[in-house]
Amino acid sequence: MKYISVLLILILIGYTGYAQRVLEGESAVTTTGTVTIKGKPVPYTATAGTQPVWNADGKVIASLFYTYYERSDIRDRASRPLIISFNGGPGSASVWMHIAYTGPKILEIDSEGYPVQPYGIKDNPHSVLDVADIVYIDPVNTGYSRILDKDTKREEFFGVNADIKYLAEWLNTFVSRRNRWQSPKYLIGESYGTTRVSGLALELQNAQWMYLNGVILVSPTGLGIERGGPVEAANRLPYFTAAAWYQKALPPDLQKRDLTELLPEVEEYTINEVLPAIARGGFLDDAKRKQVATKMAQYSGIADKVILQHNLDVPTAFFWKELLRDKGYTVGRLDSRYLGIDRKDAGERPDYAAELTSWLHSFTPAINFYLREVLKYKTDVKYNMFGPVNPWDRSNDNTGVNLRQAMAQNPYLKVMFQCGYFDGATTYFEAKYTMWQLDPSGKFRDRFRFEGYRSGHMMYLRQEDLATANEHIRDFILKSTPKKGEPAKY
Repeated sequence: MKYISVLLILILIGYTGYAQRVLEGESAVTTTGTVTIKGKPVPYTATAGTQPVWNADGKVIASLFYTYYERSDIRDRASRPLIISFNGGPGSASVWMHIAYTGPKILEIDSEGYPVQPYGIKDNPHSVLDVADIVYIDPVNTGYSRILDKDTKREEFFGVNADIKYLAEWLNTFVSRRNRWQSPKYLIGESYGTTRVSGLALELQNAQWMYLNGVILVSPTGLGIERGGPVEAANRLPYFTAAAWYQKALPPDLQKRDLTELLPEVEEYTINEVLPAIARGGFLDDAKRKQVATKMAQYSGIADKVILQHNLDVPTAFFWKELLRDKGYTVGRLDSRYLGIDRKDAGERPDYAAELTSWLHSFTPAINFYLREVLKYKTDVKYNMFGPVNPWDRSNDNTGVNLRQAMAQNPYLKVMFQCGYFDGATTYFEAKYTMWQLDPSGKFRDRFRFEGYRSGHMMYLRQEDLATANEHIRDFILKSTPKKGEPAKY
């Protein structure tokens, strides 16, 4: 009995030193590594840790988990760019871009992004760590990040503007601790992360006096820019065309054309014909209605009868169900290259998100293995791929307007959009519309850049686009970093 008690005590001591179920407010584990990028070795340090969120009274109310990569053979950190990376949701961890896009390691998947076993990670030969240091940040309740003060209200974190405010404060501390105030700085966000970084661009300038060189919007949301009614309905068509083209569902004369040669034609038809037709509603001439439906059917791969039944306003969820209904498949929401199989072919929307299920299949084991066994961050706190952040206050979303204001106040600031043609959630054409509306005057036109890819929401999962998209980031950083002594002025 005495032997058993001693053994139990030793076990408990071992586990106490090894990991805890409660997140530490402050912690850090640093490891080293080398990755070959564009044929050259790049040594780096990787710090996985937590940094507190304080309230106005200086009390620790939460802690954010981050992973920070710093190239270790650089002496002049003042001219070394820093990329600050967020994913979306809201409620999503930073895992996606961390281990599949810009970081020094990427997960094991096939060349098109599908899971393979054994699960794991490998070097990323396309990482942008050669040209910039990177920090990946998990907002509250995502990844390992948690609220620590039980008396703090959830409203302090879970809303468009609350999210931006506390993250800007957190970044001020991080940049100070890491001595990165002199560095050119870039925000990159994916999906809802684009709402976050668009708002942060102005909040960092106006509340933290921190100015940026660039903002990269990967598969952006609408950024609070109004687009309801006929605009929202019409803007879906170019995405429908792209998805149908990939699934070989277009008429032969359209199917044989290259995607990027076809899409501009569809975009023009959308603006010049579909939008005015839907705007006329029930007073659209019957012959014209039929003509538009016929053309939309040709461009979308679904029947004109179905389009007419929807009064030319076909919901995306219905499209995912309808496009390959006769073949017994649905197509994915975030990436319409992926196929799903529903319980029954009838219905208005798919039973599940085929693409997200596939991604969680490969990402979850990879990030849990990587953080614990490679970066050596040991904890029994669960890594939330998606965390509890609802209800999320979406009111007063002026993030697009704020991004334009940040650009107006900061002549250095440039913006790049990166979009997958087969993304049905944040479509590439909606992103173009956002870009057009961000600056209605057109005075900042030369400070915007748009890049499209033959993949979906996470374009980097496709091996070819992983290389191309990272190269676009390199080029964007190069072109948005001013020459020494070049003033920020109009």
